[in-house]
Amino acid sequence: MSEREVFEYALLRVVPRVERGECFNAGVVVYCRARSFVAARTHLDLVRLRALDPEADVTGVRAALAAVEGVCRGGDDAGQAARDDAGRRFRWLIAPRSTVVQPGPVHTGLTSDPEAEVERLLDLLVR
Repeated sequence: MSEREVFEYALLRVVPRVERGECFNAGVVVYCRARSFVAARTHLDLVRLRALDPEADVTGVRAALAAVEGVCRGGDDAGQAARDDAGRRFRWLIAPRSTVVQPGPVHTGLTSDPEAEVERLLDLLVR
Protein backbone atom coordinates (compact mmCIF):
# COMPACT_ATOMS: atom_id res chain seq x y z
CA MET A 1 0.00 0.00 0.00
CA SER A 2 1.29 3.46 -0.92
CA GLU A 3 1.80 6.05 1.76
CA ARG A 4 -1.28 8.16 2.37
CA GLU A 5 -0.93 11.91 2.00
CA VAL A 6 -3.08 14.80 3.15
CA PHE A 7 -5.28 16.29 0.46
CA GLU A 8 -7.70 19.20 0.35
CA TYR A 9 -10.84 19.53 -1.71
CA ALA A 10 -13.67 21.93 -2.40
CA LEU A 11 -16.94 21.39 -4.18
CA LEU A 12 -17.88 23.62 -7.10
CA ARG A 13 -21.41 24.87 -6.79
CA VAL A 14 -23.61 26.30 -9.49
CA VAL A 15 -25.66 29.26 -8.27
CA PRO A 16 -27.77 30.19 -11.30
CA ARG A 17 -29.38 33.19 -9.62
CA VAL A 18 -26.87 34.57 -7.14
CA GLU A 19 -29.47 36.82 -5.53
CA ARG A 20 -31.52 33.76 -4.51
CA GLY A 21 -28.60 31.75 -3.16
CA GLU A 22 -29.93 28.38 -4.39
CA CYS A 23 -27.21 26.02 -5.54
CA PHE A 24 -26.24 22.49 -6.46
CA ASN A 25 -22.90 20.68 -6.68
CA ALA A 26 -21.37 20.48 -10.15
CA GLY A 27 -17.74 19.57 -9.55
CA VAL A 28 -14.84 19.03 -7.20
CA VAL A 29 -11.30 20.43 -7.01
CA VAL A 30 -8.65 18.30 -5.27
CA TYR A 31 -5.18 19.41 -4.18
CA CYS A 32 -2.39 17.29 -2.69
CA ARG A 33 0.64 19.38 -1.76
CA ALA A 34 2.93 16.38 -1.18
CA ARG A 35 2.40 15.29 -4.80
CA SER A 36 2.11 18.75 -6.38
CA PHE A 37 -1.27 17.56 -7.64
CA VAL A 38 -4.33 19.63 -8.47
CA ALA A 39 -7.28 18.47 -10.56
CA ALA A 40 -10.93 19.24 -11.08
CA ARG A 41 -13.76 17.15 -12.48
CA THR A 42 -17.18 18.53 -13.26
CA HIS A 43 -20.64 17.25 -14.08
CA LEU A 44 -23.43 19.68 -14.97
CA ASP A 45 -26.92 18.36 -14.20
CA LEU A 46 -29.14 20.24 -16.65
CA VAL A 47 -32.34 19.14 -14.92
CA ARG A 48 -31.19 20.73 -11.65
CA LEU A 49 -29.97 23.83 -13.45
CA ARG A 50 -33.29 24.31 -15.26
CA ALA A 51 -35.25 23.65 -12.05
CA LEU A 52 -33.48 26.57 -10.36
CA ASP A 53 -33.47 28.84 -13.39
CA PRO A 54 -35.27 27.89 -16.61
CA GLU A 55 -33.46 30.78 -18.36
CA ALA A 56 -29.96 29.86 -17.14
CA ASP A 57 -27.03 30.41 -19.50
CA VAL A 58 -26.05 26.77 -20.01
CA THR A 59 -23.18 27.67 -22.33
CA GLY A 60 -21.78 30.13 -19.80
CA VAL A 61 -22.02 27.67 -16.91
CA ARG A 62 -20.31 24.96 -18.96
CA ALA A 63 -17.57 27.41 -19.93
CA ALA A 64 -16.99 28.41 -16.29
CA LEU A 65 -16.73 24.76 -15.21
CA ALA A 66 -14.38 23.97 -18.11
CA ALA A 67 -12.21 26.95 -17.15
CA VAL A 68 -11.72 25.51 -13.65
CA GLU A 69 -10.60 22.20 -15.15
CA GLY A 70 -8.27 24.12 -17.48
CA VAL A 71 -6.63 26.05 -14.65
CA CYS A 72 -6.00 22.76 -12.83
CA ARG A 73 -4.42 21.17 -15.91
CA GLY A 74 -2.08 24.13 -16.31
CA GLY A 75 -0.33 24.89 -19.57
CA ASP A 76 -2.11 26.99 -22.19
CA ASP A 77 -5.50 26.10 -20.67
CA ALA A 78 -4.58 27.87 -17.43
CA GLY A 79 -4.36 31.37 -18.87
CA GLN A 80 -2.55 33.74 -16.51
CA ALA A 81 -2.18 30.94 -13.95
CA ALA A 82 -0.07 28.86 -16.37
CA ARG A 83 3.18 29.56 -14.53
CA ASP A 84 1.74 29.11 -11.04
CA ASP A 85 2.40 25.94 -9.07
CA ALA A 86 -0.42 23.56 -8.17
CA GLY A 87 -0.95 25.11 -4.74
CA ARG A 88 -1.33 28.65 -6.06
CA ARG A 89 -3.77 27.47 -8.72
CA PHE A 90 -5.84 25.63 -6.07
CA ARG A 91 -5.89 28.63 -3.73
CA TRP A 92 -6.97 30.92 -6.56
CA LEU A 93 -9.79 28.55 -7.56
CA ILE A 94 -11.16 28.20 -4.03
CA ALA A 95 -11.17 31.93 -3.26
CA PRO A 96 -14.72 33.07 -2.48
CA ARG A 97 -16.53 34.75 -5.36
CA SER A 98 -20.01 35.90 -6.22
CA THR A 99 -20.45 34.29 -9.63
CA VAL A 100 -22.57 31.53 -11.11
CA VAL A 101 -19.87 28.92 -10.31
CA GLN A 102 -18.63 29.22 -6.73
CA PRO A 103 -16.28 27.12 -4.59
CA GLY A 104 -17.58 25.67 -1.35
CA PRO A 105 -15.60 25.34 1.88
CA VAL A 106 -12.32 23.42 1.88
CA HIS A 107 -12.24 19.96 3.46
CA THR A 108 -9.30 17.64 4.09
CA GLY A 109 -8.62 13.93 4.01
CA LEU A 110 -5.96 11.28 3.47
CA THR A 111 -5.34 9.45 0.21
CA SER A 112 -2.75 7.29 -1.47
CA ASP A 113 -4.16 8.15 -4.92
CA PRO A 114 -5.24 11.78 -5.45
CA GLU A 115 -6.42 11.11 -9.02
CA ALA A 116 -8.76 8.36 -7.82
CA GLU A 117 -9.92 10.67 -5.02
CA VAL A 118 -11.14 13.21 -7.56
CA GLU A 119 -13.33 10.59 -9.24
CA ARG A 120 -14.54 9.14 -5.93
CA LEU A 121 -15.60 12.55 -4.63
CA LEU A 122 -17.30 13.44 -7.91
CA ASP A 123 -19.32 10.22 -7.77
CA LEU A 124 -20.11 10.61 -4.06
CA LEU A 125 -20.92 14.32 -3.87
CA VAL A 126 -21.89 15.49 -7.36
CA ARG A 127 -23.41 12.78 -9.56
